Formats: sequence, structure tokens, C-alpha cells
Amino acid sequence: MVDMDFFGRAIIVVPCLDEADYIQDLVTKLDVEAERYGLKIIVVDGGSSDGSQDIVAGMAQYNPRLVLLHNAKTIQSAALNLAVAEFGGGYDYLIRVDAHGHYPDDYCAVLLREMEETGADSIVVAMATEGVGVFQKATALAQNSKLGNGGAKHRKGAQGHWTDHGHHAAMRIGAFKEVGGYDESFTHNEDAELDCRLTAAGFRIWMTDQTFMVYFPRSSAWPLFQQYLGYGRGRAKNLLKHRMIPKARQAIPLMVLPVVAVALLASVHWYAVVPAVLWITVCLGYGFWLALKEGNRYGPLASVAAMIMHFAWSTGFWLQLLGLGGARQDFPS
Repeated sequence: MVDMDFFGRAIIVVPCLDEADYIQDLVTKLDVEAERYGLKIIVVDGGSSDGSQDIVAGMAQYNPRLVLLHNAKTIQSAALNLAVAEFGGGYDYLIRVDAHGHYPDDYCAVLLREMEETGADSIVVAMATEGVGVFQKATALAQNSKLGNGGAKHRKGAQGHWTDHGHHAAMRIGAFKEVGGYDESFTHNEDAELDCRLTAAGFRIWMTDQTFMVYFPRSSAWPLFQQYLGYGRGRAKNLLKHRMIPKARQAIPLMVLPVVAVALLASVHWYAVVPAVLWITVCLGYGFWLALKEGNRYGPLASVAAMIMHFAWSTGFWLQLLGLGGARQDFPS
């Protein structure tokens, strides 16, 4: 049995930017556990222009457990650091909740119970992806498949185990502060970068199989491309900072940009287009296989979404690796 006083020592931090379609329902759901266990909800807004701030401010007027902070730096890494700096002194545990997601009713309780029972310094969760519109459903199908996630355990779920990275859910504030919090030079992959420092410092990360989150992907091609361009940049930056070698599931999509670039030489020799044709064929074939295997009519479109993700991720990685460009990407919710 977990001591109820354990729960009262936690803050829920929700980084937010232009999430008017999600934020009210999310805060309402989180508040059930916040009221039951004495948790504080901190929404850190990065300058929303769609009314998100007004929604939260209106709710906070009648809810002493809810706080709205302004994040002048806009990005998630800064949002989490700001919340911990402002409120972390009085609490022991940080629960990170993405505004662009959906959570089980007992999400916070399970995370904190797992934190206590495992003795972990950080709890990470599996992330399932769902969609509403046609493109979003196809993207969700792609992201839930090996074609889109490369077999990442925090994407598909796994038995509870110790790990070196996963989707951030709960963390001991003491561990968070000891390693310096999130690196605010990272607009993407700030979680993976922090995990590198946590594990290097001897802190332990537990991948729980007792709860999960549902993520809603981008609903059109261009925002999806921008998001994965940023992910690619962030991954390259992380590998460079910590002098790491890409894992196999990262190295394969890394080759997509070179393959596409070589295809531009087809006018010189038709062989140049072969690698790109093979990549497209594999992706489309996998999409049709998904349609047949799962009876999901979005399979073919899922392969297109996956190709957008592959190409954007690879492009971002190489741009960062070569020191080209550098404009800040959209907020990765």
C-alpha cells in the first residue's frame, strides 16, 4: 500500500503552445487526481495565439491547484525548467504531461506508485498514437509500426524493465536538479539528452508497463515534416554532444537523404535512382501489408506519412551534423 502523503509531494507540469483543442479536457482530467492526492498542476504556456492561455487562466480563477506560467523561451525544455525553478522547491516529484495527448484516469497515481515501488529516479512510459482525421489516422498507424518507429520500445510498449531512455513521465526533482535539468539549447530530443546525463550520473530509469499515454500526431504533411526535421536535428545534436554512435534503427533512416540526393543523378546514369526506388517500394509495400494484416484502409497513406518522417528526420540530422541552417523549429508538443 502506497502512503497517500507520497502523492502530495508531486507537481504535474504541462508545456503548452497552441493547444486550445486539447488543453481544457486535459486539465479537467488531470484535476481529478490533483484534487484526490493534493497535486499541483502547472501549465507553462510558450506564447499561444489560439486562446490556450485564456482557457487555462479562466480555469485557474476557480481552481487553487492550477497555475499558469508564461514561458518566454517557448520550447518544452525551458518550460519544464521554469516550472521546477518556480515550484520544485516544495515538492519531490515531477510528472511531465504533454498537452497533445490523452492519459488514463489513474496515470499520476500509477507513476508515483511505480516510482516508490521500483526506487527509480525516472519513470518512462510507452506511447501509443491515435488520430482523428484521415492523414492523422494514417500518421498514427505509421508511428505505431516498425516502419515509423524502428521498433523503439517506448513506442510499442514492453514489459517493465530498466532502460537508458523512454518517453518522460515522472522524475525525482532531486535527480533532475542534480544533472542540471533539461538542456535549453535543445528544441527537440531534450528528453533523450537528459537521459544521457541521468544515466551517466548513476540515476536509474524504469520503463513501466503499468500505464501509458496516447499521443495525437500532426494532422497534415508540412507540420509533420517540420516536426521530424527538428527531431533529426535534435538526435544529431545529442549524438555529437555525448559522442555517441547512432543505433541501427537510427542509422537506417539516416541514409534516406543521401539516397534521395543520389537519385538526382539519374540523368547521368539510371542506376542512381535504384536505391530511392527500393526505399519507396519497401515503404509502399509495408503500407499495403499493414492494410492487409490489420484490415486498416489507411495503410497505403501510412507509408507516405512514414516516408515524410524518414526524409525529414534524415534531412534534419544531416543539416545539424554539417552545421547547416539552424533556424529554431516548431514547438514539439
